[in-house]
Amino acid sequence: MRFQQEKLSEKEIEKLENLRKECIRDILTMTTLANSGHPGGSISSLDIYLIVFSYSNISPSKIDDPERDKIVISHGHTSPGIYSTLGRLGFFDIDIAISTFRKTGSIFEGHIVRKVPGIEWGTGNLGQGLSAGCGFALADKLHNRNSYTFVLMSDGEQTKGQVSEARRFAIKYKLNRLKVIIDYNKVQISGKTDDIMPCRIKENYLSDGWEVIECDGHNYQELYTSIRKSILIDKPVCIIAHTIMGKGISFMENEYKYHGKPLTEQEYLRAMEEIGLEPVIEKYKNLREKEWKYPERKFYFSPKINLGNPIVYSKEEKTDNRTAYGKSLLDIAKANRDNKEYPIVVFDCDLASSVKTDLFEKEFPERFFQVGVQEHNAATISGAISTDKFITFFSDFGVFGVDETFNQQRLNDQNFTNLKLVCTHLGLDVGEDGKTHQCIDYIGVLRNLFGFKIIIPADPNQTDRVIRYIVDKQGNWFVGMGRSRIPIILKENGEVFFDENYKFEYGKADIIREGKDGYILTYGCMVYRAIKVYEELKKEGITIGVMNFSCPTVIDQEKIKIAINTGFLITYEDHHIDTGLGATISIYLAENGIKVKFLRCGIKNYGASGNPDELFKKQGLSPEDLVDIIKYFIKKE
Repeated sequence: MRFQQEKLSEKEIEKLENLRKECIRDILTMTTLANSGHPGGSISSLDIYLIVFSYSNISPSKIDDPERDKIVISHGHTSPGIYSTLGRLGFFDIDIAISTFRKTGSIFEGHIVRKVPGIEWGTGNLGQGLSAGCGFALADKLHNRNSYTFVLMSDGEQTKGQVSEARRFAIKYKLNRLKVIIDYNKVQISGKTDDIMPCRIKENYLSDGWEVIECDGHNYQELYTSIRKSILIDKPVCIIAHTIMGKGISFMENEYKYHGKPLTEQEYLRAMEEIGLEPVIEKYKNLREKEWKYPERKFYFSPKINLGNPIVYSKEEKTDNRTAYGKSLLDIAKANRDNKEYPIVVFDCDLASSVKTDLFEKEFPERFFQVGVQEHNAATISGAISTDKFITFFSDFGVFGVDETFNQQRLNDQNFTNLKLVCTHLGLDVGEDGKTHQCIDYIGVLRNLFGFKIIIPADPNQTDRVIRYIVDKQGNWFVGMGRSRIPIILKENGEVFFDENYKFEYGKADIIREGKDGYILTYGCMVYRAIKVYEELKKEGITIGVMNFSCPTVIDQEKIKIAINTGFLITYEDHHIDTGLGATISIYLAENGIKVKFLRCGIKNYGASGNPDELFKKQGLSPEDLVDIIKYFIKKE
């Protein structure tokens, strides 16, 4: 059990002190061996790591136990201290961590990653650990677990805005089993913290409603009793642990240059003399050349979900994709009301009525989390909770959910999250809100993340099927849509195209209209506009087909060959011309040496305030513009 005894015995303190020496040697050996790393902060945080990992409800046998305590290391650059602590406590072979620290192919990277046994969240970008801790603490609370979340942080990162966002969230949602411990060594990579950017750490936590405890971060008895006291307080608690950079090595203490600078071998030998242990760097130089087998850690996401009954919108209906999203989400939630193993949770940033998650909120208020205007915090919390048996939706406008929070989504992706990121208000279709809110680069941004799959449905019917498709899928999924009401896509005979028999399959394109003179490759709100182009050109004897590439970063090999065989392709999109579907098709054609007449039509500059149709016209993207372009090239042949 965690922190059960009232205080540490003298024997336990002696054991910790001896272990500390071993860990300091590990830290200095691995950083000197790699000739890079952060030894100073690793040593100042070391005593905190030893106490928390030794006395929390976590052990090598509980790495994946849902009831375990979660320990988040926010200042991931102190990886040498964490690797040493975990290795010495039996989570893995310490020799492999020391030998392969920062070596190509090693899981023991310069900043911690989730594949290392005992690491809950891979961090590197400072200021995100508390948000991740909020996600884990919320997960435990919703699952009614007897677990605590400890977030271990640096002092320098307390100036980051996301930290204050997370503090407020923790208080609002009464995450009383969330405890923060700050390594307050007053030194960061460029000098003294107060010189770089002063921060009233204690006052900030108190003003947001936290309890604050201060202690000596190198006194094991004080550390232990402070953490134990925090557990007995039914509120989020911040422990400010006063420490010394490089504690125990005389020439390192309070020297900011050792924050991110390893010791020379001569300095290393001097340090070994001071702690009274034999140097072992020669041993590990030899072991560094060995082929190691790294510990394997697998992550699971396998919910059993009732997908509900698809909603079919008739041809008489004209609605928007975001409403279809809200309705399908609500329908799925109702169908899984009693699913306690993988409940659905939704996160919002003060836009529920616009992104249509308010429908879910009214029916399931206990699983709807209003984060407010705190997009960075919401992105990380939703990512973290998605790793712990929740089906997680985070909805926002594209400029916030993609552009503003790209860094958070990038870290989510590296942490193997299972996030459903559904963003509305994409492209010039946002209209009157103007260029600041017209997200025209979302495909270009998200294609940089190796794990995110992108889907842009063509109408409300396809939107409904897409949401039902992604809900039980592992990994990160982005579904995007515009703002406006759009027509239902119909077959040429007037029947609904995405009818009750339609099943969405990721990566598959849809032939909306067949063509023999060429194909318009498009997606989203441009599909119905492309159909207008088809109809106008057909009157003049020109048959230009329409293909819906709802997965704009994936090539449907079968469908693209059909289009290529006509000899003429044109991409048509409400997106930056150089980074959307046009880029995907261009790369495919170039890499395969395919010669075909190919044109790209997309956004070439920021938009403005105005009616979407007028904005498309201004950029030369109206159906009438596309008709003229195609006629010109057809006649040119």
